[in-house]
Amino acid sequence: MAEEAVLGFLQTNDQISDSHQFAASVGVGHTELENVIKSLKGFEIVDAQEITRESWVLTEEGKKYMVNGSPEALFFSAIPPEGISRNILKEKLGIETFDIGSKAAAKNKWIAFEKDLVKRKVESVEDEVKNLLTRINNGEVVSDQVINDLKRRKLIVKQTWKGYSLKRGPKYVSKRKKAATDLTREHIVSGDWKNLEFKEYNVNAEAPAIQVGYLHSLLEVHEEIQNIFLQMGFEEMPTNNFVESSFWNFDALFQPQQHPARDSHDTFFLETADRTKDLPEDYLEKVKRVHEFGGYGSKGYGYDWKRDEAEKNLLRTHTTAVSTRMLFALAQQETFTPKRYYSIDRVFRNEAVDRTHLAEFHQIEGVICDRGLTLGDLIGVLEDFFSRLGMSKLRFKPAYNPYTEPSMEIFSYHDGLQKWVEVGNSGMFRPEMLLPMGLPEDVNVIAWGLSLERPTMILYGISNIRDLFGPKVDFNLIKNNPICRLGI
Repeated sequence: MAEEAVLGFLQTNDQISDSHQFAASVGVGHTELENVIKSLKGFEIVDAQEITRESWVLTEEGKKYMVNGSPEALFFSAIPPEGISRNILKEKLGIETFDIGSKAAAKNKWIAFEKDLVKRKVESVEDEVKNLLTRINNGEVVSDQVINDLKRRKLIVKQTWKGYSLKRGPKYVSKRKKAATDLTREHIVSGDWKNLEFKEYNVNAEAPAIQVGYLHSLLEVHEEIQNIFLQMGFEEMPTNNFVESSFWNFDALFQPQQHPARDSHDTFFLETADRTKDLPEDYLEKVKRVHEFGGYGSKGYGYDWKRDEAEKNLLRTHTTAVSTRMLFALAQQETFTPKRYYSIDRVFRNEAVDRTHLAEFHQIEGVICDRGLTLGDLIGVLEDFFSRLGMSKLRFKPAYNPYTEPSMEIFSYHDGLQKWVEVGNSGMFRPEMLLPMGLPEDVNVIAWGLSLERPTMILYGISNIRDLFGPKVDFNLIKNNPICRLGI
């Protein structure tokens, strides 16, 4: 209907000067007419020029003032000649009208306040605000000063009006034929194609963008580090259990039950299913004895070890709990076989959340179990591993861990920050941890660990860990990040 109306009108008239007026005259919505205009313009059937006008319209508050009167006029009208109490007048008008009206009426010098009384200072007033709002609503022109005053009171707002003026285009027709988009077999057989108009193909049009998924930055770095471990001959450990017993998480690692890390301020303990009874009894007794009395060249810790503490379930604080299980399983084999294990998975710490710490993060861990390993072997493996990460400048600092001796913190020189940055921790597992498992005395285990988040933040220039992991992640950041390539 709208298209026929436009083409029919232009057949006998030179132009349509205002698309809004035309839409109203033929009884169609302007949105429908606008779609028709764009289509006709695309085929050069009409020449359409966009026209823009700005006008001031009343806000909802302004419309109320135009109908009922301004608050200052209502305030003045409610005051009898002898005056009236403030409280009575406020109750009569309402708080909003009283507050706005009293200020505006006082500014206009219509009223005076005498203690608790409100009195008139003039005989009568004209509601100029109501009159001006009525004029604006009728489309009349008012001064800039009036506009500014009413705009400041939020009684009017500027509205932008958009429409079109139309003329006949170079390919104008009084009724257009529907263009065919495809040449079909039926068209060829019947010969209809001779009389059809075909829609032109835009060979320069771009194909629609293909929507694909994108790897999270952590997953990209995870994959690259996993490839490094595989290239170095490591075997992945099963890390699918987030819930672990205190025995495997702490006790089997020769970590005393009084250690601060085992406090609820640092560890998430479970309230439901809070205990485990499935522990290897013979091994548990050996762990208890080495804690209480020592052995294997150690004095132990000399305290009363409690099974109840070892049975407490928790969210694992490190993937070393998995390493402990794997080493114990390795020790039960009849013939010892050297192994290289790795894991990359989530761990949990009861820490305060800030720019560099979360209550959960990902730990990377490498473990090598073989005969005659030394600290020199550990340093050599670390230099190989971190060089593949692109960190060739390393330093090592002596440190303390309950389950490794000797222990070392690992530092790498960061060219961007122009300083040495701690990137991980390492050490050799203590005999008090390995020998109760049943591993041969000449077998040593070297291990190291680091977080997945820190190298990822460095690689992608992210300063706040909450922008990398959690509900505040920016999906555009994930989509637009370059491919991760470590060591390049």
